[in-house]
Amino acid sequence: LSRTPGVKEASVNFAAERTHVLYDPGAVTANDLINIIKNLGYGVASGKQILSVKGMSCAACAARLQKVLTNMDGVLSAQVNFAAEKASVEYLPSQVGYREFKEAVAGAGYEVTESEGDNAVLKEQQERDARYKDLKKRLLAGVILTAPIFLIMYGPIFCLGHIFGLNLRSLFNMPARLGFFIQFALATPVQFWIGRQFYRGAVSAARHRTTDMNTLIAVGTSAAYLYSVLATFFPSMFQIKGFNAPSVYFDTSSAIIVLILLGRTLEAKAKGQTSEAVKKLIGLKPATARVLKNGIETDIPVGDVGIGDVVIVKPGEKVPVDGVVKEGHSSVDESMISGEPMPVEKKAGDPVIGGTINKTGSFRFEALKVGRQMMLSRIIELVEQAQGTKPPIAKLADKIASYFVPTVIGVAVLTFAVWYMAGPAPAFTYAFLNFIAVLIVACPCSLGLATPTSIMVGTGKGAENGILIRGSEALETAHKLNAIVFDKTGTLTIGKPLLTAIETNGEYGNDDVLFYAASAERGSEHPLAEAILNAANDKGIRLADPAGFEAVPGRGIKAVVDGRKIIFGNPIMMRDEGIKNISGLEEMAESFGHDGKTPMLLAIDGRAAGVLAVSDAVKEHSAQAVKTLLDMGLEVILLTGDNPLAAGHIAKSVGIERVFAEVLPEDKARIIKRLQEEGKRVAMVGDGINDAPALAQSDIGIALGTGTDVAIEAAGITLISGDLRGVAAAIALSKATMNNIRQNLFWAFAYNVILIPVAAGVLFPFTGMLLNPIFAAAAMGMSSVTVVSNALRLKRFKAPV
Repeated sequence: LSRTPGVKEASVNFAAERTHVLYDPGAVTANDLINIIKNLGYGVASGKQILSVKGMSCAACAARLQKVLTNMDGVLSAQVNFAAEKASVEYLPSQVGYREFKEAVAGAGYEVTESEGDNAVLKEQQERDARYKDLKKRLLAGVILTAPIFLIMYGPIFCLGHIFGLNLRSLFNMPARLGFFIQFALATPVQFWIGRQFYRGAVSAARHRTTDMNTLIAVGTSAAYLYSVLATFFPSMFQIKGFNAPSVYFDTSSAIIVLILLGRTLEAKAKGQTSEAVKKLIGLKPATARVLKNGIETDIPVGDVGIGDVVIVKPGEKVPVDGVVKEGHSSVDESMISGEPMPVEKKAGDPVIGGTINKTGSFRFEALKVGRQMMLSRIIELVEQAQGTKPPIAKLADKIASYFVPTVIGVAVLTFAVWYMAGPAPAFTYAFLNFIAVLIVACPCSLGLATPTSIMVGTGKGAENGILIRGSEALETAHKLNAIVFDKTGTLTIGKPLLTAIETNGEYGNDDVLFYAASAERGSEHPLAEAILNAANDKGIRLADPAGFEAVPGRGIKAVVDGRKIIFGNPIMMRDEGIKNISGLEEMAESFGHDGKTPMLLAIDGRAAGVLAVSDAVKEHSAQAVKTLLDMGLEVILLTGDNPLAAGHIAKSVGIERVFAEVLPEDKARIIKRLQEEGKRVAMVGDGINDAPALAQSDIGIALGTGTDVAIEAAGITLISGDLRGVAAAIALSKATMNNIRQNLFWAFAYNVILIPVAAGVLFPFTGMLLNPIFAAAAMGMSSVTVVSNALRLKRFKAPV
């Protein structure tokens, strides 16, 4: 794929059985890439959709619609039957789906009248299950056919007459030639029916002048099988070698195939568990939605929900698509999206996410994002994309694997030659068995599985914890970080001003001061006014309509509330208006200012009444997140465009010592670069559009899922819930995953380094020990299972508290 003109980048994940290709559609098409894959002897998993189409009036309509569907990106083939009014579409689920087909049909002037939904994911799972069942069926057949071969060859060992009263010794002590023919009859279906996948793979590799693991298995078992066939039908051929009664190795060829098949069956079972996180996310998608149309509630497939539709969700139901609440109140369980266990309260104006579960009340919401635009769909797509990419550490294993098989074949041939020329009698037998053992024991499956299985489990575990990792490069780099840079507003802080303090001079109570201030602010559009109004609403204070409202730029406001003259603003405005009795409150306002808060003084009928302080409050878990990072040995830095006083106060409150304040958005990336020049590996954590350049410049950008799409697109890691404790969790997950990969690679390399010489017979002169090819096959299969099982240990990962 990489050598195809127009392909910029190609990555193949053996464990996930997925290929990710970055290509120029002007130079090469998806169908071209699919043909290349098929020509290499592999298949492409595709979905099939049957559409019922209304509105076609003639065969020309069917031809036109067929052309429209065929020309869609991701469509492999399309057939339209005018008589049956059906369209059958074969397509790539990663590129196109039911919703796009429906839109294309409508664009051509027709209508889809029946919807089966896009169940490509279900079909893919069914294909995996069918493949696993087929492996189990072949394995069982292989065991049934191979067991009698061993009984015939080693009959005297199985003398169980004293238990069952059967004379097995006489049963299996048959003439050698008759035993050979029976073994041949049993071993042939094992070799060519049960083991045909190895031949198919080897032939495909040979057509493209390359080799792979199938080559090793096919050559090794074929050598044992063909030698045995010749010894069975033409025994005189071997008399010239000094053998009066040639041996056969049907047991070796059959047992190797069965044991390798056992390994692949266990491997397929284990590999299915590596993508459980994605399966859980996919399982969140509801099948239907209750939509309000023309005043009537109607259940429709989720794929039919359109932007702007009003959707009704009742207690216990899943939210079908993304949108915003229009009516009602409830609490929604968003744990599978954000990792947070506590339900989130929802009221009018609040966003809801498709796939989350409504816990209590009913509500109606407007659909804003459907299909592939939904957050859940994007999360699934990004997780699968991350699972399909390869980190730099995988390149070593890939490079070795590319030279591995030819090298092993060379070692096997050399082993045969040395044993044949210098080994003990019968030299051919020793040479032959060691040749097969080297071929079988060296299968590089474990090398191919070492990295991708860990990546799949690691990124899936991240998704379960609300950590969305865009690519495996970010997963590999995160544990190397030594500096974390936080934006302030919306990252360490909530991102909107809140009323945090009220002080009075004793003439009025706190609620009275808040009543007059909020009533006066009802005519204001200033962001600080929103904080005052929200505080009054939260307390249930009924406000009055202001009269004579006047905004004084840079100072404050004037208004009349319930017949009283209200002045609400900064100390300068109070002095300009000649407000009396202000001195004590002015000192309080100055104190609030030193704490990074914005003070506003209130005067009623010319006398100071109180001071209200508004600030952007620190998020609940910010201080804990910073402490965890400091305990992990990382330097934590604050980078903000706010003034030094406010920045210093926030930094002190969360435990950060190094601060860059009054930094313009275009200069944030420059600060990150300066830190990198100091030798630091830097992660930038931000949420806004102005953070995007710094996120891109940093070694890893970490965006908050509560922030802007621009920031999320520029980041390598996204914390879906916006909880900053996810930064430490992402670093810990990176460390755990990389340790797991190193363990896998070590054992994969060690296995081959140790067992290939043993299979070649280097220990024989000293210990008389040889590695039976049957045991070599068992060891090869179990090495792959061991690697996958080790990767699955990552499922027990727990984020640092």
